[in-house]
Amino acid sequence: MKLEVQYQLARNIRRLGHLDIAGGGQVVVQNGFAFVGHMKPPMGTSIIDVRDPSAPKVVAHVPPSDEWSHTHKVRVLGDIMITNVEQDRRHFLRKGEKIAALRAEGLSDADVASRLKVKPSDIAVLEEGLARGYDSGGFRIWDISDKTAPKLLSYVKTHGFGVHRFDMDARHAYISTEMEGYVGNILVTYDISEPSNPVEVSRWHVPGQHLAGGETPTWEGYGVRLHHAMRTGDELWAAVWHAGFRVLDASDMTAPKVIGSYEFPPAIPEPTHTVMPLENLIGGRRYAVAIDEEHDHLPGRLHGFIWIMDVTDLDNMIPVAAWDLSERASPWVGQPGVRFGGHQFREKLDSTLVYATWFAGGLRVLDLADPYLPQEVAHYIPEPGVGGPAQSNDVDVDDAGLIYLLDRNDGLDILEMKT
Repeated sequence: MKLEVQYQLARNIRRLGHLDIAGGGQVVVQNGFAFVGHMKPPMGTSIIDVRDPSAPKVVAHVPPSDEWSHTHKVRVLGDIMITNVEQDRRHFLRKGEKIAALRAEGLSDADVASRLKVKPSDIAVLEEGLARGYDSGGFRIWDISDKTAPKLLSYVKTHGFGVHRFDMDARHAYISTEMEGYVGNILVTYDISEPSNPVEVSRWHVPGQHLAGGETPTWEGYGVRLHHAMRTGDELWAAVWHAGFRVLDASDMTAPKVIGSYEFPPAIPEPTHTVMPLENLIGGRRYAVAIDEEHDHLPGRLHGFIWIMDVTDLDNMIPVAAWDLSERASPWVGQPGVRFGGHQFREKLDSTLVYATWFAGGLRVLDLADPYLPQEVAHYIPEPGVGGPAQSNDVDVDDAGLIYLLDRNDGLDILEMKT
């Protein structure tokens, strides 16, 4: 007997507008404008007028600093915008560092390619990238008082890959970046009160990252590193990839220190991407949301999913619920190049609603009114676009409650929850 699976692409959500735009890594919305950091050069950062959600239009575009960089993350506060600068195809290109050692083992280039999990034709590309090097990583600060003509105020170079995701407020930028002498991204905080002259005020890392300081990693490669840290009051909530997350005391930003730590068991295969506490208590207790990032899925292993943590006592943080999504929820699962599983949620938890992107699973909206039993109340899976099936990557919600869903490959959707 043949079974037919019926897919429901939308529930309790309707689309108000759509913009065919190159795929992006982050979207933030402020005062009628959406700011999109694109995944691939030559696209950089787009500023989009969304005051009419049925007809969004690009009013400005800022290209990357060079052809080897992407600027796929963006933050905005008032008239200040910060964009990252990071090596494009960084994980792929860094494989070039292993070629010499593999050849020294007597391996042919075909065998080297097999060990690196690349095509034989990629060996020349990796060698070219290694010879070229990369020293453009960092971040740029812009004056966006005129949305149609962003003005560059400063460009801070860091090291290695450069800057990944980050947070900011009126005083500080909390930057996730590689720095000389460390392995993997660490937290570097800058005073940006004078945007034309950012000043480094502190660094924080997981013990074992500071090679120049005599530390030795207890993990392989880049398995433990800062993804990014989010400021909440006098705390920073830092996702540290395969080491779970840390809570830092941020009351003195010249010397952030760990005040809470949680590591997921080895049975959880995917890394921690983002973690933040809800702004309000539920039943007198404090809860946080953590989300994994799905990578190359191996059959039989768990997908990346969402955790609900009771963090009332930072010395004893415990998971009270986990939320996952069946592969049957998306028609795109299993297609070449399609990822399925957790990735990111809206980084403002001002209610019990969590807006999360699930790659091929689209947007999922959860209600945590009962933290022990998360309930999905709405979802939206985009139709295939120029870049292929949905790879929903990031989401934001404006003050009017409209939802901005950004695809990794192509397209920005403006959505509205049905009441």
